[in-house]
Amino acid sequence: MAEPVKIKIWSDYVCPFCMLAEGPLEEAIKDVGVEVDVEWMPFELRPHPQPTLRPEDEYLPSIWERAVYPMARRLGVDITLPAVSPQPYTALAFEGYQYAAEHGLGTAYNQRMFRAFFQENQDLGEIDVLVALAGEVGLDEAGFRAALADGTYRARHQEALREAAAHRVQSVPTMLVGDTRIEGVPRPAQLRKAILDAQAQQAEGDVYGASCGIDGSC
Repeated sequence: MAEPVKIKIWSDYVCPFCMLAEGPLEEAIKDVGVEVDVEWMPFELRPHPQPTLRPEDEYLPSIWERAVYPMARRLGVDITLPAVSPQPYTALAFEGYQYAAEHGLGTAYNQRMFRAFFQENQDLGEIDVLVALAGEVGLDEAGFRAALADGTYRARHQEALREAAAHRVQSVPTMLVGDTRIEGVPRPAQLRKAILDAQAQQAEGDVYGASCGIDGSC
């Protein structure tokens, strides 16, 4: 049986384009006829102590009017510039993601974070908010809270950030499909082609590359 094509997606919960990328991703994999394994990867756009953005400043309303809202309308996505000020640091939420992923609910958790911030104006930097959202997706609230309070997944989150650095991720969303790198919200056709190319490459790998050594091993 063919191995699933792996897609890694680096994102941040305060990036509206990361939420908007969900639709094209779902559309691309829906009818592609290939088994796909999607793994969401963390990337902090503004890690502590770098200041985060404020919606009352000029930059955020400007970029939303110029780029976010037009794209959201084209994609049919309900999304609003959150009033949370300053915008939250996302390290704690990403530690929660590691807990969720370990319990098989990483994707559901990710989707809930995006909707909580961009549709419900919830502050993802508050542990009480994160605990309640985790409970909504089926995670044990007490266990989740304890993991965040104890920093149980802090090292794992930092390791994930180092992987982002190793891949030279500098903007989100960034997707890696086989050897194909896609930065920004992808076109479904573009992503579908990358998936099919990755599948073909994996199939060739089953045939090509074998060799024998001078010690007689093959």
